[in-house]
Amino acid sequence: MTLDSDGGHTDDGRPPVRDADAAEQSTNQPTTEQDTSAPSPPRLGSRILVTWIELTVVGITGGILGASVGGPPGFVIYLATTLLTVAIIFHNVNELVKAWLRAEQHGWPSE
Repeated sequence: MTLDSDGGHTDDGRPPVRDADAAEQSTNQPTTEQDTSAPSPPRLGSRILVTWIELTVVGITGGILGASVGGPPGFVIYLATTLLTVAIIFHNVNELVKAWLRAEQHGWPSE
């Protein structure tokens, strides 16, 4: 691939690929407003607490509803509660991974 003389797109119309030195050079520039609006690093403890509270609420509610209804409908409620707890765990793990990826993009060190 070759760059145009003005640093624009390559011969095939795609934007140029930048090397790692370009990323390092951009970090040496003074802080701008864009840098101050970057997301904060991920907070594992907070995400664990939120997940625990959500799982507790869903588990207790599903258990009470399943026990009070009883029979086959109660069993369906227990199954729905199990599916909902798995969805809560997947959602919170996904949010944590997205926060880590955003942190990596903005230069926060990984733990």
